[in-house]
Amino acid sequence: MLPARGQGVHRLAGHTPAVSVTTAELAPSEPTAPPTDTSDGLSPARRWERLALALLLLGTAAAYLWNISVNAMGNSFYAAAAWSGSRDWKALLFGSLDPGNFITVDKPPVSQWVMGLSGQLFGFSSASMLAPQAIMAVGAVALVYGAVVRATVSRGAGLLAGVVLAVTPVVALMFRFNNPDAVMVLLMTAAAYCTVRALPRASLRWIVLAGVALGFAFLAKMLEGLMVLPALGLAYLIVAPTTLRTRLVHSLAALGALIVSSGWFVLLTILWPADSRPYLAGSKDNTFMDLVLGYNGFARYLGKNHMGGGSNNPFELPEGYQIPEALKQGGFGGGGFGSGPDRMFTGEIGFEISWLLPAALVAFVLVLLSRGRRPRTDLIRGSALVFGLWLVIDSALFSGMKAGMHAYYTLAVAPAIAGCVAIGAHEVWRRRAEAFGRAGGAVLILSAGIWGFVLLQRNSDWQPWLRWTILAATVIAAVGLLVLALPPATRWDRERNRATTVLLIAGVLASLAGSTAYAAATLPQSHTGGSPTVGPARPKPSGPADQFRRQISMLMGGQTDPNLVALLEQTDTEWSAAIDRSSPAAALELASRTPVLAIGGFTSADPAPTLPQFQTMVRNHEITYYLIPEVKLPDSWRVDKPADSSTPAQPNTPQGIWHPAGNKEIFDWVTAHYTATHHFGDMAVYDLTEPAH
Repeated sequence: MLPARGQGVHRLAGHTPAVSVTTAELAPSEPTAPPTDTSDGLSPARRWERLALALLLLGTAAAYLWNISVNAMGNSFYAAAAWSGSRDWKALLFGSLDPGNFITVDKPPVSQWVMGLSGQLFGFSSASMLAPQAIMAVGAVALVYGAVVRATVSRGAGLLAGVVLAVTPVVALMFRFNNPDAVMVLLMTAAAYCTVRALPRASLRWIVLAGVALGFAFLAKMLEGLMVLPALGLAYLIVAPTTLRTRLVHSLAALGALIVSSGWFVLLTILWPADSRPYLAGSKDNTFMDLVLGYNGFARYLGKNHMGGGSNNPFELPEGYQIPEALKQGGFGGGGFGSGPDRMFTGEIGFEISWLLPAALVAFVLVLLSRGRRPRTDLIRGSALVFGLWLVIDSALFSGMKAGMHAYYTLAVAPAIAGCVAIGAHEVWRRRAEAFGRAGGAVLILSAGIWGFVLLQRNSDWQPWLRWTILAATVIAAVGLLVLALPPATRWDRERNRATTVLLIAGVLASLAGSTAYAAATLPQSHTGGSPTVGPARPKPSGPADQFRRQISMLMGGQTDPNLVALLEQTDTEWSAAIDRSSPAAALELASRTPVLAIGGFTSADPAPTLPQFQTMVRNHEITYYLIPEVKLPDSWRVDKPADSSTPAQPNTPQGIWHPAGNKEIFDWVTAHYTATHHFGDMAVYDLTEPAH
């Protein structure tokens, strides 16, 4: 019988050796970097593990693809670009809003490539546009599963990571929607997976592939796609088992791959003649990097992104009227969430992403504490750094954003939460026979259960039994684990271990219940517009201010009166009509399936077209109609005329009618030389083919 590990001595067949070797020296220590493929020790998946993974991926696909057309065209802004890309190759390449290639959407085109190509292959429809998004969810689940399995050599932990991601409400929302966030997060997750693969052996190939993935994430949503970069770079520099010099060289190679995989498109926009490509929406000078650094970059942190005043200020009413301050505070379109350290836990953001956020932070700390004395190259701790730093850095950046913030942006940290929770749960499971594992598991479960209760309490009319069930189950599991963490009597060790196992499993399942229920409630709801929300349907406010806000929202999002649509369908010019802002132009395109020119881009602040350009297009008979919304203002909003008012009265404006024009130069020129020939609903129609007067 062999002596105890670390104490006994092996002797060679009947001889007294000259050198004694302890069992501890012969026995392999716990690997600091678990093997990365089956030939190196990651054993082939057992039958139940293969079946569980198949059920996870098929279940995700079924849930996300089921009745996906309930979201119709989702965000019409991006749907119009997908429709344009399904009709024209240049529109597909640049992400043009219209097949006439006048202006792009305000994001790079990777997402439009996917949806536009699907439309070319299968015909453009809601299903052909949204189904690729749902398939991306399956890919993201598979990647986070693979990353955690590689990190922990535990397929159970990988399955938990995949489940956590799939049942996160914002994931259930945005992977069935047509915003660029889905493809961006898929690519960010791919970069994290490649980084985890690179860590055990300081693999140049895998870290370069991570750079390639991030390059295309940049081409999906610019700087937001790179928010994970510091986490991946730091994890590799800290953990990779090679010299610091080699780690730095590898990091520079990955950075080079990122620049090449994203820079080719930037270079394309520079080399392609500006007069033969669409205007790059959101930029002030028709350059890609101005869009990156300005409108979609630092402007969001300086509070100068959406609706920045001037000619495109939606609150600039005709002279003699003033919008109530309370309605101003409600906001028309900037994603009005107060910035600060609690942003990730409050309001709609809390419902979309924060269910397991406290547990993920606890899990990250637990892994760091548990493996604090491990070698620098410890893979489990290194992988925890990948996901934990991703979560902390991105959450801090979102919390500091002052303008242009939408709750669904937090989709970018969903894989990080899944990875942290799974790796942390694996660590307490591995140490479940010890006080650390039991106490750590109790804290992990309790943090998720209590926060789930708090979130459900905010919507207390919906399934009130659920929050109390979650609270009771997680508290019981946590208290039980804390009791079991007390010094044990030897004869009860086996029973205590069994109880620990049951409590950990029950506690984790209860912790997932709130997020799962809210994700399940999200799936059947119809989500359209620029700021979709999660959870069950909620009643809409019905006060006068709310009615006016909805009217403005409809006008900003597009007026699709059937008579107006029929009128546009009969046109044969390059653009059937021109209208301020991209969102109403997109809605009209989708309704009439005709190109509509969006004046000024998304916020109407883009200098395209200029008045001379517009006049030339009218003279060349490239546009048939000019459309302008008409809003009846409440009499209660009338104020005395300011003595020193410098706001010019809008021409041809009847008393109490507001024309929220973005480009007032074009509006003034059209209304001075043409007469409205039709009024459909809240839209005035000017026929630009009639002789000017």
